[in-house]
Amino acid sequence: MDKPASFQTGLLSLGDLLPDPNTGLCRSESERHRTLVDQAILAEEIGMYAVHLGEHHGSAYQLSAPAVVLAAIGERTRQLRLSTGVTLVANLDPFRVAEDYATLDVLSEGRAEIVAGRGSFFARTFEIFGQDPAQSRALFNDHVDLLLRLLRSEDVHAEGLRPLHGETSRPRPFGELPVWIGGGSSTESVDLAARLGCPLMLPSVFAPPAAFAPVVERYHEQWQLAGHATEPIVGACCHAHVAADSQTARRRFEAWYHNYWEWVQGLIQSYTPKAKALPFDYPALIAGPALVGSPAELVDRIGAIAELLSLDRMIFMFDLGGIPDDVLYPELELFGAEVIPALPG
Repeated sequence: MDKPASFQTGLLSLGDLLPDPNTGLCRSESERHRTLVDQAILAEEIGMYAVHLGEHHGSAYQLSAPAVVLAAIGERTRQLRLSTGVTLVANLDPFRVAEDYATLDVLSEGRAEIVAGRGSFFARTFEIFGQDPAQSRALFNDHVDLLLRLLRSEDVHAEGLRPLHGETSRPRPFGELPVWIGGGSSTESVDLAARLGCPLMLPSVFAPPAAFAPVVERYHEQWQLAGHATEPIVGACCHAHVAADSQTARRRFEAWYHNYWEWVQGLIQSYTPKAKALPFDYPALIAGPALVGSPAELVDRIGAIAELLSLDRMIFMFDLGGIPDDVLYPELELFGAEVIPALPG
């Protein structure tokens, strides 16, 4: 994957299905999936480069089959990159992942991407798939390596946790089909991305941007040590809300963000019993990992974060906590009209 010539923006959704705390209304599962497609169509219209859909299993996160939803989006868009946030490569069979996303790639004529993640925050997912959570690192490393080989080569031979004996996954990808590594909470994932020559997507919803500066520095250092001829590529994600003025944005977003935050903390504890619940500190969150404010404020903060972390792409999650469509869609249009055009080229 060549380094982008300009800064890229993307839309991120994990597909949580929660009632609006202000009204108690909740979308149906069908409505939640339809809004993912509709959001992505609007994302392309407002000038975003990519859509990233998450993957979870066995919870109120509705997105369990991102490749299927991305295929639906691909039929309704023409240029939007169809990516994930993340694909749970440690849990899934890499041969099937190669088949699914190569199919998406041929249908969309080269627009598919994968952001490969280990999913270590949700240990029970490994139990759902009949796996040992203690093997998550070994599974992830083995599966990522094999996935890359399957996408790039035919007649693949492999030993290890997922052996192959000269098999070729079909269809073959239409184009390069980039594979990012989603990581940054562990040096192992960062080093893996650098060694394999993969772009790095930071888990930057979990901490203030400055916390990831050493991660990016290490990634760049390891990339150079690996001797790649291309330049490293870095992406980041954030929770976001924009309104005409900062006061409105901060006032109205708090209920939805609090609703989402408390639900996520409970989910993490139920899937990973040793995890500690983090309190909802709204001032700290909107001063750190979340971007909440006026268009001008978001432009300034995005520019500062992009410079700090040497970002090539930043993806924004707007649709959390039960936020209704009559707020969400005008918000996206405002972001497209006043934020995207003012971002660094």
